[in-house]
Amino acid sequence: MGKMLTPKGVGFLAYRLLVGFLRPLSRIRLNSRLFLCSEVSLSDQWQPLGKPMTIIYQKEDFLYTLFPELANGNDELIISTLTAYYSFGTYKPTVVISGDVIRIEIDIVSIQKHETDYRRVVTLCEKGNYDEAKPLLTKLISENPTNSEYHRILGQIHSDEGDQNEAINCLIDALRWNPKNGWALLMTGNIFSKFKNDIPTAMKYYDQALLANPNDYITVNNIGANLLQQGKIEEAKKYFWDAMKINNLYPNTHFALGRIAEFENDLHSAFYSTVQSIKLNKINDVLFQNSVGQAFELAKKMIGTDEGKKIFRGYRRKLELEGKKEIDIIIDNEIPTAAKFEFAEKYNRSKHTVKYNASFPAIEHLIMHELVHYEFVLDAQKQGDNKLFVSNQINKSEFLKGIEQTILNLKKKGISQEVITNYTNGLFEGMNLQIYNAPIDLFIENYLYNEYPELRPFQFISLNNLVTEALKSVTDKQVIEYSPKDILSKNKIYNIVSALQLRDLFGIDLITEFKATRSELDQAKAFYKEFKEYKDDKEPGEEYELVQHWADDLKLTHTFQLIKEDDFKKSDNKNIEFLKLFEKYQQGLENSIDKEDETRTFLENQKENGTNVDVVLYMIEALKYFEGLTIEKIKTIAFEIAMQGTNGYHPEKSGYKIDLIPDIEFTGYQILAYYYVSFALAAPEVLMELKLPYHEEYLLAKSMVNARN
Repeated sequence: MGKMLTPKGVGFLAYRLLVGFLRPLSRIRLNSRLFLCSEVSLSDQWQPLGKPMTIIYQKEDFLYTLFPELANGNDELIISTLTAYYSFGTYKPTVVISGDVIRIEIDIVSIQKHETDYRRVVTLCEKGNYDEAKPLLTKLISENPTNSEYHRILGQIHSDEGDQNEAINCLIDALRWNPKNGWALLMTGNIFSKFKNDIPTAMKYYDQALLANPNDYITVNNIGANLLQQGKIEEAKKYFWDAMKINNLYPNTHFALGRIAEFENDLHSAFYSTVQSIKLNKINDVLFQNSVGQAFELAKKMIGTDEGKKIFRGYRRKLELEGKKEIDIIIDNEIPTAAKFEFAEKYNRSKHTVKYNASFPAIEHLIMHELVHYEFVLDAQKQGDNKLFVSNQINKSEFLKGIEQTILNLKKKGISQEVITNYTNGLFEGMNLQIYNAPIDLFIENYLYNEYPELRPFQFISLNNLVTEALKSVTDKQVIEYSPKDILSKNKIYNIVSALQLRDLFGIDLITEFKATRSELDQAKAFYKEFKEYKDDKEPGEEYELVQHWADDLKLTHTFQLIKEDDFKKSDNKNIEFLKLFEKYQQGLENSIDKEDETRTFLENQKENGTNVDVVLYMIEALKYFEGLTIEKIKTIAFEIAMQGTNGYHPEKSGYKIDLIPDIEFTGYQILAYYYVSFALAAPEVLMELKLPYHEEYLLAKSMVNARN
């Protein structure tokens, strides 16, 4: 048998017929071969010269459907009727009946000469030029009526022109010459179903189509589609499930089952089947577009319910019990990301906090994402493998050195120092957020997809939105103009990795829209491949390996450090001992007559414990200076100090100037003290990332100022 015909072959009319038959289900793209014959040459269809054509019937209902006059006839009537029908010119068939089997053998001549006219008919029909095609078909049939496809195509033309009775006559002729012509059987069933509303008769033809080729899942699928269009949902469902048994990778069947599930108000099943249709459709065709649209419609219906809230509330309670600490969930539309998890320990709170930006869609997914992040931390802590992602002024200085040309260009454009400072700080913080989160987020989304399937509609909407926003951020003309090319490229690579996961989970492919270079795309694919090697058997804390590996490959390790949490806590133990000593100092200070002498005596004693007395005194000075200033003003000063220090501050040097504090010429320790205090007051959430070793000095200075007040 020859290969199946492509849409440019004999199937000139399939799509137009399909739309006509299934207009209410136009979202279902049935394969273009639905009503088409096989793409075989005429010599494949017909027997060579001197060899007979053989047609075999059984004495059963379908024979009497094609030849109603034989329904009550004896063998003699059957032989005479079939002999008359299958006679052609001087050629007469041999009709032999053996039991219930009727065998017809016809000697036919070679008809290779008809090949050119046949192809001409196909071309005309593909263009919708039926007036020219029909005379040619009539001529072909008169010269050789034995070819089933000639009759089938003529029937298809009549049906498309609206003459269903004549279409049936032609299709019956097609089936008389080839009772196993699947497309003629299917089309005849469709006409009886659609135009005659005669489902029992339609089913006879459908059943014969399946008998002719029981493994033709496309035929099975489209019988179901036609029944569904007629509102015969239960009957249609049977055929769709039969099609699934034959081939569960056919996207059309999944889409149709999704529609049925939607009719039945089973939205989760509807969403699942529709997404399967998207994922299995390898071409961006009508079915794909309609499946995507349907998935969004279903997801929007589902995220409008309380189901997502029930999911994250239950999960939060589980984590509260496991972590032995409550978790607040609050709106904060000022956060720079869609959502964030704030650990109680870092912010000196009694509770952990999940903050989310309510302007983002499907916020339930964002909340669950942050909660999973917390669970990963808990799992890693149990194994002693949790790591902290920290950065300091040295890291920032290294980063800023790499974008000096960008900073220079911004200055040349007349952009103020304050704006440049805010921009470069945002760039540094944003890059670090991506370095840390991009690999871990993949594991989180994989976990949510597999462990919380009921959350998938929320995840679908939310991830698509996040990747779309990321896409805009790296393709916007203004962003491209002002951003350092190297940073933009690395940002794009991380975002493409997220886009690869969106494609794998939900079939939405936005990768080409990133307009990545070949090297960028290859790097993103390599990262994603590494993630897939980890994802199915990830051990607690292994996600940090990818954070480090990817930063190594992108040469970004100068912007941060990954420190084991246990090691970090050990290095901080001295602060606890210091606080105990300070409590004793405060108790003695209350009864002291000469507080200044007591202060100096106390500070001198702290030198033995490693306390920098000069820094403490400068911090007291800074706290007094900043007293009464707004947080925004202090933050602006902090950023200027950070920018001025891109090349680092030397503790033993002096002569440092800050434009926003014009009256002071700073020593090294003095500028470092102001640097630390300004961030402690205006941006405490990034204080740890400065990595300045003055935590105990700040606590001491602050406590002394408070004590004096």
